[in-house]
Amino acid sequence: MQKMYHNMPVEAYTSQDWFDQEQRQIFSRTWRYAGLAEDVPEPGHYISVQAGRNNIFIVMGRDHRLRAFHNICRHRGTQLIRAVGKTQKSLTCPYHDWTYDLEGNLISVPDEATEYPGGIDKKCLGLKPAAVDIWRGMLFVHPDPDPPSLAAWFGEVDALLGPHRPEELVEYPDARNSYEIKANWKIVVENYIDVYHLSHLHSNTLHMYDHARAEYGWKGPHYHFWEPPSADYAKDLEKNLPTPRVIPAPHTGAWVPMLFPGLGLGASEDSWNLFVITPLAPDLTRIENRTKLADASAWEFSKQSMRSSRFWAGFGGGKYADHDAQGAVDPMASGDFTAEDIYACEQQQKSLHSPYLEIGPAAAGESPITRHQQVILDFMAGQGE
Repeated sequence: MQKMYHNMPVEAYTSQDWFDQEQRQIFSRTWRYAGLAEDVPEPGHYISVQAGRNNIFIVMGRDHRLRAFHNICRHRGTQLIRAVGKTQKSLTCPYHDWTYDLEGNLISVPDEATEYPGGIDKKCLGLKPAAVDIWRGMLFVHPDPDPPSLAAWFGEVDALLGPHRPEELVEYPDARNSYEIKANWKIVVENYIDVYHLSHLHSNTLHMYDHARAEYGWKGPHYHFWEPPSADYAKDLEKNLPTPRVIPAPHTGAWVPMLFPGLGLGASEDSWNLFVITPLAPDLTRIENRTKLADASAWEFSKQSMRSSRFWAGFGGGKYADHDAQGAVDPMASGDFTAEDIYACEQQQKSLHSPYLEIGPAAAGESPITRHQQVILDFMAGQGE
């Protein structure tokens, strides 16, 4: 008898074959977050991203237009460029020095006359194009050069993601980080959209928002979520915000959507955050976090920090008290909600291999999990939106 994790077989979280199918059916057929618009600010600047089975790079041309190409030399398939950087006027493959201009045209083949005495038609050997677009200050790529539009992909969910204008905010570099979670990417997504766990796993780390009043749902394959500030936080909200406001009053609350297939946004009154999920293996996932804050002076940040210090000095703490901690680095006593989430995800992944695993009924607050599983099943069957 096949073991199930609600709507999906357990093998969906442990099998290399299932993982490979997801790379083909989901991550190679949808728009993929690549970076922020400011990551490619001038002609010659580029970034690359893995989109399923495809490594794709975005480069700004001499005409200041962004273009995306598959990161594959047309000679032998060597990757042209590395993750991020700047070139001057051309892109050169490190293997045999075939060179392309910033518009993807093959412009130089070393020793062409002697190595190709019969001639070579460089016009037919330009880089394979992919699609690139900008949405809310973020760069996205699609392996198909002519896919359905990015605006159509996000569709109706766009209006439910908050009033933030990320392109007008400034990245806080000290908050940028990446790390790995020893769990399947779907476990990580499902933890992110699990409303039921917010009041329990994070009872001491996220109680500045009122989880019982959360509003959430789906638009196509995308999950949207909003919750208001808790009474204690809201009664003097302008003073309690740790950093200057990034959205105009009277907007309040936390918008925490999960955009398919793995881009989380965390937006509140004073910040806008990215939570980028990249599957690495059936039981391994990389997370990248980036944060944007108000475009304000250091003095404005200092004043707001001083104003809010009393509220935050008495806030938080670990789920378990120090005397219950299992060592100095126990995530459940850390007072860090990210550490709590990582612990929960990794423990779930371990249990998937137990012969005694039997998943219980889904709570109302876990309904986003079963809906996400159905989205996965639809895409795997070739029926994704």
